Amino acid sequence: MDKIIVKGGQTLEGKIKISGAKNASLPLLCCPLLTNDKVTFTNVPELGDIRNINLLLECLGVEVTQLDSAKNAGNLGHAFSFETKEDKHNAPYELVSKMRASILVLGPLLARIGQARVSLPGGCAIGARPVDLHIKSMEALGAEIELDNGYLIAKAPNGLKGNKITFPFPSVGATENAIMAATLAEGETIINNAAQEPEIIDLGNCLVSMGAKIKGIGTSKITINGVKKLHGCEHRVLSDRIETGTYAIAAAITGGEILLENTSYGLLESTFETLKKCNIDIIQTDEGLLVSGRKKLIAQNIITEPQPGFPTDMQAQYMALMLKVNGVATIKEQIFENRFMHVPEFVRMGANISLLGNTAIVTGGVQLKGAKVMATDLRASVSLVLAGLIADGETIVTDVHHLDRGYANLEDRLSSCGAIIKRVKDTCQK
Repeated sequence: MDKIIVKGGQTLEGKIKISGAKNASLPLLCCPLLTNDKVTFTNVPELGDIRNINLLLECLGVEVTQLDSAKNAGNLGHAFSFETKEDKHNAPYELVSKMRASILVLGPLLARIGQARVSLPGGCAIGARPVDLHIKSMEALGAEIELDNGYLIAKAPNGLKGNKITFPFPSVGATENAIMAATLAEGETIINNAAQEPEIIDLGNCLVSMGAKIKGIGTSKITINGVKKLHGCEHRVLSDRIETGTYAIAAAITGGEILLENTSYGLLESTFETLKKCNIDIIQTDEGLLVSGRKKLIAQNIITEPQPGFPTDMQAQYMALMLKVNGVATIKEQIFENRFMHVPEFVRMGANISLLGNTAIVTGGVQLKGAKVMATDLRASVSLVLAGLIADGETIVTDVHHLDRGYANLEDRLSSCGAIIKRVKDTCQK
């Protein structure tokens, strides 16, 4: 098991290239299950979750090929081609348990081959995050689903049929599954209260390039007219908005200035609007986003909400930023009930944070002290690194396998901007 050691007190300056988006790549990489033609993706990030989804696709009969560097010229991430060679439908526990996004194979399998056996998924322990909306949307399209020994057994022997699907809240994953399934369903499907995140738009654009008929992508009402067959395509994964926001906060929290290449303001507008209110300068340039935190920071309250609100995936990083600010900020988490597990670790570093239900009250401006802290989920792990950048002394972050699910080469990219950070083996771990 690795750990990351951070020595605080350095002002970060330099350039960081933003990777392709993990949260866009995972549903996109399920699209080849909808066709027998070859599908190629570029700008795919080098992450543990990508390796896991590729293993799952291979288990489902998809031939996965990483293309050579020449084919990948001009892209920051990897390029892969996918071609379904066999119609397999069993998604085993050993692979699905590693990440929640594995449930996204359910819709494509039902749509094209009419059956799926998918283990209930795993992933970060940040709340219940039930799969009931995925199940209900598939049932609305005519699938029969039962639970057997931890597996979803789904069948649609006569194919899926278009229908109206109305979500009680805009679930990103359930929206993605429903869109993919509906592309091959007979007739019209209307998804109401659909998620509107940029990753949804990227998925919709890819499916349209494969021949799907979709209207309303990026709005709360999406209409899909099913087609009999989809074809192959080549698609470039959009840039990672959460990685963009994380490195923007790294610049601001250290009072530095970083140019974030291969990204744009519009990917994370709600977050950047809040950061600008905190007195952080964010300027769109031809090369990317120039982020400067050289002014005195101002505390701002936030409430996490679905797109276009402040994203829950930026909450932990924003809390780390508020630890630096002289003042009080309230942070209300409305998406996941267990997404304050980083708070006790911040407190170990000397932070002044009070919890009242789903609201954290952060009194910033207290000098943090380096400590040994434990990562509990993906975004919590990187927030501890951010706190370590401003702590007095060394911060040791353990259980960084969570971090590796969403951030490639984090320590190298931060050290290139002046951070004193390294990864070592944790010899205390078995």
